[in-house]
Amino acid sequence: MEININKQGEETLVELIGRLDTPSSQEVSNALAPVMEDASGTIVLDCAQMTYISSSGLRIFLAIRKAAAAKGGKVIVKNIGSDIRNVFMMTGFLNLFEIQ
Repeated sequence: MEININKQGEETLVELIGRLDTPSSQEVSNALAPVMEDASGTIVLDCAQMTYISSSGLRIFLAIRKAAAAKGGKVIVKNIGSDIRNVFMMTGFLNLFEIQ
């Protein structure tokens, strides 16, 4: 799993590349800790190159959402592929996040 984080003003773009599964979830969680600490702006999770998400990955998305809500920020998930969209639909995540 590769993560690119680019902060521009009040917006933080997080590009997730590869599989967000149980083995990679701790690495991803550690990499996103600073984003969650400073979650008062807009966090954009770009999933264009994410090929898979497990329950561990879904928990990370929920943690980001919770951190943003606590600090008055918001989370936008964009560019989800059909496989990821199906997982989001089955788990109710389509209703939890702003999807673009």
